[in-house]
Amino acid sequence: MATQDDVRRIATSLPEVREAQDRFAFSVPDRGRDKGFAWVWMERTEPKKARVPQPAVLAVRVADLAEKESLLASDAEKFFTEAHYNRFPAVLVRLARIEPDELAELIIDAWRCQAPRSLVRQYDAGLADQPPGG
Repeated sequence: MATQDDVRRIATSLPEVREAQDRFAFSVPDRGRDKGFAWVWMERTEPKKARVPQPAVLAVRVADLAEKESLLASDAEKFFTEAHYNRFPAVLVRLARIEPDELAELIIDAWRCQAPRSLVRQYDAGLADQPPGG
């Protein structure tokens, strides 16, 4: 079972990540603007009312709609979506249903989707120099 502490630890371990000051969200700068890659799900609990943060669910950016559909099909207890995210490359993840290592893979992939290519190359070069499991 993963927690918001796991999310924060994983996300902030990545290069140039910024945590939002006003909500639970993580982004990476690219060409002068922050590009979000993981954030707390804001659920609409009542029609025409403001959305409410649901800390037990994380929205995570994915590469494309095909990857989204693949994740959704892989485990409906872990991954889901809602109408607000139709045609948008992100999945909703129930933190209680995912292990931290799988969550790390999702967050790193999400960061890769949003980070500048040059930063991803630098990150990959650094990983290549580390021993396995390090």
